[in-house]
Amino acid sequence: MADIFDVVADATRRDILAVLLERETTAPESNGEISVSEIVASLGLSQPTVSKHLKVLRESGLVSVREEGQHRYYRLDRGPLETLEDWLIPFMSSDAAADAATLAGAGAIDSEDLRAEQLAFASRLGKAFAETAHQVSAVVSPNKRK
Repeated sequence: MADIFDVVADATRRDILAVLLERETTAPESNGEISVSEIVASLGLSQPTVSKHLKVLRESGLVSVREEGQHRYYRLDRGPLETLEDWLIPFMSSDAAADAATLAGAGAIDSEDLRAEQLAFASRLGKAFAETAHQVSAVVSPNKRK
């Protein structure tokens, strides 16, 4: 589990993952794939920097690559993120259990109420993930003092 935290603790790698997620959601015809040059252009980073981070993401299983001639096309692989999510959920379980009990006691649940509850849970999960990533980043990255 520590490996995945190390990987997502880096802001550049998170930015690359965000670009891959955006491609997946906004361009379904691309099968979620994006070229290295498109990632470079999107983030305004050098090609060697992007390639270095893509290698780490590939080795951790967070991205997959398809080679076509000299071009490489990357796409997001959610498997390791689902493992991370599974690890985080027990830390959220007291809230989830309370939400479930509230919903169960409410009798008939309309879809709008359920959607609001799901969004609230997703928000709490996202905040927990962000806080954990920040804490890991603080531990992994030494403080730079001037």
